[in-house]
Amino acid sequence: MIPSAQQALALHRKYGSNDRVVSHCQACAKISKTLSESAVQRGHPVNEEAVVAGALLHDIGRSQVQTVAHGYVGAGILEKEGVDPVVVEIVRRHVGAGISPEEAVALGFPPGDYIPRTVEQKIVGFADKLLDGDRARPFEEEVKRFVKKGHDVQRLKKLKEDVDAAVGADAEALILSRG
Repeated sequence: MIPSAQQALALHRKYGSNDRVVSHCQACAKISKTLSESAVQRGHPVNEEAVVAGALLHDIGRSQVQTVAHGYVGAGILEKEGVDPVVVEIVRRHVGAGISPEEAVALGFPPGDYIPRTVEQKIVGFADKLLDGDRARPFEEEVKRFVKKGHDVQRLKKLKEDVDAAVGADAEALILSRG
C-alpha cells in the first residue's frame, strides 16, 4: 500500500510524531512533488505517488529515535504497517546522502546498503537536504554542514548531480525560485 497524504498523517499521529517533524515532512513532500513532476516532464519514469508518500513519511522514525538511525527505524515502522516496499526504501535510504554498508556496520545499523539508488530515493533525499525545518535553504548550507560534521561531501554533491540530471535543470534553483 502506498499511503495517501491523509494516511501518512494518520501514521505520524499513531506513532507520536511532533508537529515540527510533520511540518518538515510536508515541506519535503512539496519539494519532492515539484522535482518528481519535473523529472516526469523530462521523460523519467518516476513513481510520483511513492515519492510524495516517502517524503511525507521519511522522518516517521524520529518518533522513536533522534539519531541517524531514524531512517531504518522509520522503515521498520512502515514495514510493520504494510507500506509498499518502494516507500519503505525511500525512508530507509534518505539519511545523509546515503550510508554505505561499511558505514552502516560502524554505526551499528542492521547490515545493508542505505545509499539512495532509485530516482525516487534520490529526489526525497535531496529535497530533505534543501530544508532547514520546513523552510527551503541554499544547498551550500547543507554542504557546509556536511564538511563540519565530517560527512561524505562528494556523495552529497553526487546526489544533487543525479537529481539535476533527472529534472533537467538545477534542482536547487528550481525549488528556491518558487519560494
